[in-house]
Amino acid sequence: MELTKILISTIFVNNYVFARFLGICPFFGVSNKMDTAAGMGAAVTFVVTLSSIITYFIQHAILDTLGLQYLQTIVFILVIAALVQFVEVALKKISPTLYNSLGVYLPLITTNCVVLGVAILNIQEDYNLIQTIVNGLGASAGFVLALLLLSGIREELVIADVPESFKGFPIALVAAGLMAIAFSGFNGLV
Repeated sequence: MELTKILISTIFVNNYVFARFLGICPFFGVSNKMDTAAGMGAAVTFVVTLSSIITYFIQHAILDTLGLQYLQTIVFILVIAALVQFVEVALKKISPTLYNSLGVYLPLITTNCVVLGVAILNIQEDYNLIQTIVNGLGASAGFVLALLLLSGIREELVIADVPESFKGFPIALVAAGLMAIAFSGFNGLV
């Protein structure tokens, strides 16, 4: 029951994009097309989940044991940067078109606040390993959901009759704001 609560909470109630406002840069940056958003979502899911596991072990086996908790942020950023490099190299070999479409936003996963936020919140919430993995997967699913919803809306807005001053990024901000309001309706769920 606890794992379900964590999963539902991170996807809907405490969505990292709509409730915590983390990961806004890639959220707006790669949400122009559905396929690009799905590719970024898959890359972020891989990095968030794997970094959650690795940082859990680093925190408990090294930082806590040696009393080096003050190095947490630096160590976590280094782990995330290494994982992003791995994803970048893998995508370049496996799917060059996706690699090119993600462009500058792929290396920016390193600075995506969702990735670091999940790793740090896992420690702050004192989650065990299974809860850490579920929180990472839920946060990733929430991020992917937000990306796909906004990219679907933005694809439709390209052909919609939008006032000139709202075309492009301004209407995306309005849509994201309305989505955040809609997601606040999930607050009583868990």
